[in-house]
Amino acid sequence: MSHSKCIAGQRIKRSVLRIPVFLILALLLNVFSACRQHPERPFESGLASFYSNSFEGRTTASGTKFSNSKFTAAHRSLSFGTQVKVTNLENNKSVVVTITDRGPFIADRIIDLSEAAAAALDFIDKGVVEVRLDLVSEE
Repeated sequence: MSHSKCIAGQRIKRSVLRIPVFLILALLLNVFSACRQHPERPFESGLASFYSNSFEGRTTASGTKFSNSKFTAAHRSLSFGTQVKVTNLENNKSVVVTITDRGPFIADRIIDLSEAAAAALDFIDKGVVEVRLDLVSEE
């Protein structure tokens, strides 16, 4: 007898039976790989600016006191406490900041950084710079 099985009076080759199992495994692998985070993919790219000194000591949207010496930032939608790696696309310098406030409120900007974070990214003199944001941890 050749490599076949009899199912309900029909002969089906074994290779035909392996195809559905292969397809199911391929689909499952695809689903699980789609659920993984891809750290090499940026969360968001756009313009960053930084807080002026007039905000020093003010209460942020999260309820904390703002300090230009801490590595914090404002973002429109990320949860408070989320950590974001911010990379200056002009010089490739990066810093990790914690989201503590809402903003920026200027349409073309995606994040407002504390002065300490802006200094670490080396764009104090420019005021605004193109950045890439990568999620580090989400609250």
